[in-house]
Amino acid sequence: MLQMTTPSGRNPIDDNRQGLIGKPVDRVDGRLKVTGKATYAYETQEGGKPAYGFIVEASIAKGAVADIDASAAEAAPGVLLVMTYRNAPAQGAWGPIDAPDRFGRASPQLGSNRVRYYGEAVAFVVAESFEEARSAAKLVRVRYDTEAGDYELDKARAEKPKDVADRKADSSLGDFAGAFAAAPVTIDATYTTPHYIHAQMEPHATLAYWKDDRVIVHCSSQLLGSAKKAVAATLQIPPDKVRIVSPYIGGGFGGKLPVYGDVMLSAMASRQLQRPVKTALTRQQMFHFTTHRSETTQRVRLGATPDGRLTAIAHESWSHSARFDNFYESASSQTRSLYAAPNRLTSHRVERLDLPIADSTRAPGEAVGLLALESAMDELAEKLKIDPIELRIRNEPAMDPEKNIPFSSRQLVKCMQEGAQRFGWSQRNGKPASRIEGRLLIGMGMSAATRGNNLRESQCTVLLDRHGVLTARMAMTDIGTGSYTVLSQIAAEMMGLPIEKVKMELGDSDLPPTPGSGGSFGAASSGSGLFDACNNLREKLARRMGVQVGDALFADGKLTAGDRSETLAVLAGPLGIQADGEIKPGDMAKKFSQQSYGAHFAEVSVDMDTGEIRLRRMLSVFASGRILNLKTATSQATGAMIWGVGSTLFEDAVVDPRYGFFVNHDLAEYHVPAHADIPAIEAHFIEEVDDKTNPLKSKGLGELGICGAGAAVANAVYNASGVRIRDFPLTLDKVLAELDRA
Repeated sequence: MLQMTTPSGRNPIDDNRQGLIGKPVDRVDGRLKVTGKATYAYETQEGGKPAYGFIVEASIAKGAVADIDASAAEAAPGVLLVMTYRNAPAQGAWGPIDAPDRFGRASPQLGSNRVRYYGEAVAFVVAESFEEARSAAKLVRVRYDTEAGDYELDKARAEKPKDVADRKADSSLGDFAGAFAAAPVTIDATYTTPHYIHAQMEPHATLAYWKDDRVIVHCSSQLLGSAKKAVAATLQIPPDKVRIVSPYIGGGFGGKLPVYGDVMLSAMASRQLQRPVKTALTRQQMFHFTTHRSETTQRVRLGATPDGRLTAIAHESWSHSARFDNFYESASSQTRSLYAAPNRLTSHRVERLDLPIADSTRAPGEAVGLLALESAMDELAEKLKIDPIELRIRNEPAMDPEKNIPFSSRQLVKCMQEGAQRFGWSQRNGKPASRIEGRLLIGMGMSAATRGNNLRESQCTVLLDRHGVLTARMAMTDIGTGSYTVLSQIAAEMMGLPIEKVKMELGDSDLPPTPGSGGSFGAASSGSGLFDACNNLREKLARRMGVQVGDALFADGKLTAGDRSETLAVLAGPLGIQADGEIKPGDMAKKFSQQSYGAHFAEVSVDMDTGEIRLRRMLSVFASGRILNLKTATSQATGAMIWGVGSTLFEDAVVDPRYGFFVNHDLAEYHVPAHADIPAIEAHFIEEVDDKTNPLKSKGLGELGICGAGAAVANAVYNASGVRIRDFPLTLDKVLAELDRA
């Protein structure tokens, strides 16, 4: 078992004798996916002929079911079961709200007649076909007793602020109020971001069936261990009576960290009907039935000297949670470590609203927090007449400003400098609205990026068989980010095998536990558990050959020591050889501030007649520890950058304040970037290894690319037009109104 209590020494990943680490290897599961042979949850055929479920959603946001008539639905063709609060089986109570693993909490469905948010399940129809279930669902008649609800963050703040955030979410250093009041130059600005929806390609879906007293659930889940606990707690059965299977996931982005009512309802109906039940959410249902990002209101205050040295920095954030939950958007968190300033204040406050559950979405905290902070830094640079990059360099901290510990590695300045050189930043005119091409105003903007690094406990088992094929088993998931590929590279490099001789078995909760995919900890955590298992296997093989592992060379499918050499297949023997591995975090994260960094650069045009904003090009440079696969890393980074563009220019889930539902609850009206919106876009990586993070010396990357990306676009819009919009997204009406005023 490995534990990160000291920096990681030199190891086979550093040696990289086969050159597999960092290589842009094609996805090992790519052919399966493009030929349709990678089986997703809804495509699974297992356990017998399935019945099909369809969820009836509440059409009010708060109140109770006064009466429900399912008789017409029950008499409809093909219908097998209509489940309501009147006949749903007993389940575990929701929560607990403060559970250590909030994704492992019980989530009862149809447990009472209460309606807590629009779209909550009020009935579940099961029929012989999807079409019959959907048709019958429309026949369920529900009468409600409606209650007034709270649906607007700022209105709730103004009328009856509740201040329910945990005080641990706050930080304070020095005398911010005094320093800000005395600062020669100040910025005091409030930024607002809307509700964001995950919009994964694959809808949430479930196939559930029972084998004796054990439920097998095929679903789309990022965290198999948490899903297992949630199902067990809800159905009130032991965790070992639950198996979660999720080998392929069509996008997660945080929206598949929990499992939802489709899982619980399918499992309950399957037990009652004694046959598999398959349920898929429609795209429209996903907007309310699954989680979303909370809207935020963020106040950023910066105090500086005339030469640009920050003397005071404050970042206060307000977001919402569901009435019955306690999640908050940690939008001020990155401000604690990004820039130096002796006097500091960060806080988070939450209003509980009668909306669906808000939760982690696309880099929770930093993604929206940096929209505000990096816009404010741009405003300060403008006020000081200092280049935005130079302002950031002048406030580069030598130590973590609030933890007062060293950084494990920090190359933010290098990211900014290399990005500026690659992008042609020197051609930027600092005076807004100074570059005009016909009726288009052209401008450039930049922002910094940071995202915390995380390592979690993870286990793995590897087996080398008599054919020299290595199989690695772990309950890791692949949400489209390349887990199968990157883990194959690690195992192949460790054992000196070609990738074709490595097999990954992932996506099954019966396999050795991992933390799953989320929080940018997936590759580092599962990869480190795999690293330890391979290290232990190397030692076993060396002992079988009678040599010291330190003298052994693993390459070309062989173990060589001095003048002795033998194939791994022969050393494995007829029964094969197995080894286990495990990683635990240790205290390196307490001794060193661990972050990934980057710098974004964007050029936009603004049509002075229509207010239309067009991204012309974008370039970002990242420092994220060792890059394990250049191709998958680039894909993750550019995809996240595109999210940043969407967050700034398009995305906005609009709540009807009268009825508490998202008006634009489909992809026709919830706008995300299309191909025409994203022209030339580049991601580059600075060479870096960080021995304080994990034995791979990598850092989390998946979410880094969205952090700050939108602010670069917003800052470019200001440079192009002189229009500063603090209410995201930057839509035409807002641009035109500000252009008219300007």
